[in-house]
Amino acid sequence: MWNGVLPAVTTKFTDDGTLDRDEMLRCFQLQMDAGVDGLIACGSLGEGPMLSHDERIEVLRLCKQVSGTKPALLTIAEAATRDACELARKAARAGADGLMVVPSTIYHTDPRETVATLTAIASASELPIMIYSNRLAYRVDVTIPIMEELAKIDLFVAVKESSDDIRRSTDIINHFGERFALLTGVDNLAFEALAVGATGWVAGLCLAFPAETVAIYRLMRAGRQREALDIYRWFRPLLDLDVSTYLVQNIKLAEQIATGSNDRVRAPRLPLAGARREQVEQVIRTAIAKRPALPVLA
Repeated sequence: MWNGVLPAVTTKFTDDGTLDRDEMLRCFQLQMDAGVDGLIACGSLGEGPMLSHDERIEVLRLCKQVSGTKPALLTIAEAATRDACELARKAARAGADGLMVVPSTIYHTDPRETVATLTAIASASELPIMIYSNRLAYRVDVTIPIMEELAKIDLFVAVKESSDDIRRSTDIINHFGERFALLTGVDNLAFEALAVGATGWVAGLCLAFPAETVAIYRLMRAGRQREALDIYRWFRPLLDLDVSTYLVQNIKLAEQIATGSNDRVRAPRLPLAGARREQVEQVIRTAIAKRPALPVLA
């Protein structure tokens, strides 16, 4: 469950701003057809904080409808621990296979508070949890001492390492061995993380380029690093679009161009416009024009 490519799917909207269920089903199926290993609903890319709890549960159910025997996870990212616990309980009732949990979003918890928050969410849902460690975006650093406390609780099984410091991946493996599954959450550090032992990739540009993402992962696991690196070097300008304030708009535009979807977002976000849109579109179209042939995979 905590291995492989797990795309953090985008949420699709209709012209009037409601959930576009048919388009989500279509896009989620494109991911499954390409060989991804599960789906993660309502993270940063899924505009989770802009969705009501009911909408988030609906997106989770759509992921479950498509993922089959593969896992569908819901992201928990709430300002108040009480609300996070309530959403975690709803996710469990809706059949989530696990949770990806941001420790705190608005108030920046200290280590004691971080452990207490995560522990409360785990108790509320009794689902296995991937800790979302992203000190840059959320300003709460899940350090090794914090992970030592969480390691005492069986429900904490994985960490999405998004600190932007590749050394942290090796530190976690050296300190904990196989206690936590380690997944990379930074698209343009994925090759490096997989090379030092990450077991999975919570992926963004996979939504527009799933075959290439799956190929890199499977080649790395097969020890075919040179072939994976060739694809990764082609992919890097696209992967850089994930590391941006505008990552949602960037990736939805990539989906529009590469898969025929749309780039509708929920306010306060607006679709890219002007020079920024032209620049991102050029990156995407240039990459498509140079798209590499993929090797045969087992």
